[in-house]
Amino acid sequence: MIAPLIKNIQSKIQLTEEEIKLFADSWKEKKLDKNDLLFKTGDICRYDSFVISGCVKAFYIHPTTGKEEILFFAIEDWWATDLDSFSNQSPSDYTIQALEDTLLLQISHDAFEKLLKAIPKLERYFRLILHGYISAIQKRIILTNAHSAEERYIEFVKRYPKIIQKVPQYLIASYLGITPEFLSKIRAKRSLGNY
Repeated sequence: MIAPLIKNIQSKIQLTEEEIKLFADSWKEKKLDKNDLLFKTGDICRYDSFVISGCVKAFYIHPTTGKEEILFFAIEDWWATDLDSFSNQSPSDYTIQALEDTLLLQISHDAFEKLLKAIPKLERYFRLILHGYISAIQKRIILTNAHSAEERYIEFVKRYPKIIQKVPQYLIASYLGITPEFLSKIRAKRSLGNY
């Protein structure tokens, strides 16, 4: 079960057989049924989670409107964590929920810190993952602030074709900051070749 995570890591850094064994011993499996919560707003994110299979959504409930705002999705070979809550062991500002049956690999905060001390080169791996995450956030900010809803949707389809296949359109609309009705119009326009 650890093989997909090891493969992900080995794509960025090389671990010895001994390091792989030590690494593998630090993780445990967690199964979520569809609609199960990984954690909810106010909880402390005690585990860093890597998605082996399935799909989760991270969302925030707007305090005034009560509307669910989608922050991100995570599918297989992605991470599903509240970085701030996990790093600082502080209450999370959002909830992560399974959109389908999902299998995760998890590591506790304490085990994570011990692992980084035992295998220092993992710092590089997680720094590269963090850089990718920050880059994605920056691109999303630019798209949200400087591009039309249609352009945001086109970019989303290009960047995340697997998510398009897994996630209901109304959740993608929330992620893009548009109504489901407007997303339907965009999709209809694209299917008619009006782009």
